[in-house]
Amino acid sequence: MNLGFLKNYIKGDKYLWAFIVILAIFSFLPVYSASSNLVYTVGSGSVFSHMGKHAAFLIVGLIIIIGLQRVDYKYFGGLALLGLPIVFILLVVTLVQGTTIEGANAARWLKLPGTSITIQTSTFASMVLLVYIARYLTKIRDKEVTFVQSFFPLFFPMFVVIGLIFPANGSTAVILFAMCMTLLFIGGFPWKILAGIFGFGVIAGGIFIFVALNYGDLIPNSRVHTWKSRIENFSKDDGIESYQVHHAKAAINRGGISGVGPGKSVFKQTLPQSSSDFIFAIIVEEYGIAGATVLIFVFVLILLRIMVVATKIHTFFGTLLVFAVGVPVIFQAMVNMGVAVNLFPVTGQPLPMISYGGTSLWVTCIALGIILSVSRAIKSPEEIQLEEKRNTDAVIQDIA
Repeated sequence: MNLGFLKNYIKGDKYLWAFIVILAIFSFLPVYSASSNLVYTVGSGSVFSHMGKHAAFLIVGLIIIIGLQRVDYKYFGGLALLGLPIVFILLVVTLVQGTTIEGANAARWLKLPGTSITIQTSTFASMVLLVYIARYLTKIRDKEVTFVQSFFPLFFPMFVVIGLIFPANGSTAVILFAMCMTLLFIGGFPWKILAGIFGFGVIAGGIFIFVALNYGDLIPNSRVHTWKSRIENFSKDDGIESYQVHHAKAAINRGGISGVGPGKSVFKQTLPQSSSDFIFAIIVEEYGIAGATVLIFVFVLILLRIMVVATKIHTFFGTLLVFAVGVPVIFQAMVNMGVAVNLFPVTGQPLPMISYGGTSLWVTCIALGIILSVSRAIKSPEEIQLEEKRNTDAVIQDIA
């Protein structure tokens, strides 16, 4: 009876669902361990109250997945088209609303009126833009495209969204730009135009950084100096970023092969952002390299399921849609882990489905829900042949 109950709610790729549940359950362990530091940094609540909040985030996220998996994936392109002007407005409001909200950069977070809930609008905007690009590529498939024809419907909104994100959240903007270029390449966009767009993006970003560093009054509240400091401190032995990296390395070193055990982390008390940006270091400390390897393997399996769904779906839009929402999740996980082991400068990217926080978790759940929606529409070769035969017969009847 319980199995039948689950079948009413769990649709699509069963393997992907299994990996989602595994990550959701596992996330309670490192979040619980790091919650003591979270109590200190937030200045309110208790370990169990933050655990309850994390549980609420997960429940909402699972509801999002269950709801979206039932939606015909073909509607997501239209929803992205409608959502694009909305995210424009949200990004502008977020950027100009002020300097801080409870100590955080307000140009990255938007506080919902009448509530204490804050959302990072750039994460929602990134997904909407990528789905919109997938929709556009589907529309122009097998057509001759030029830069002029594609400027306003494609490149203008792309650079507006990235440009609004870039001043306050450079790492997210750079990752989004890379994902856009990758999606355009996968979608078969002319490589010569892509090369020009890539060059333009690099030059525009360079000009912004130059102006912000040398004429700061023209671009107030820019985070360019923070980026410069992080890059400079990446290979140095002092500074705030190096402090974070040193403590992350120490946590990883203490974990060794098998870890010190659940809840026994020492560095959760001293490592900044131990519940989000550096949660992977706490995972290695408590569960060792063995536990971290299992976690990485789960993300690899999710990537494989993304590839399976993308290649088995019989429509071009379905393939691009899965890549558009799925690849950024895996890439974000790689960046988070890479920062913890000092492969990349500090970027502020959370670990999908694991880190504490609502916005990133919910956007990840939206992505997974969309992938599950596409997986539900996968047809066998026999079903595709039968559908093609029916369409052919219908055309013949119309001609007759």
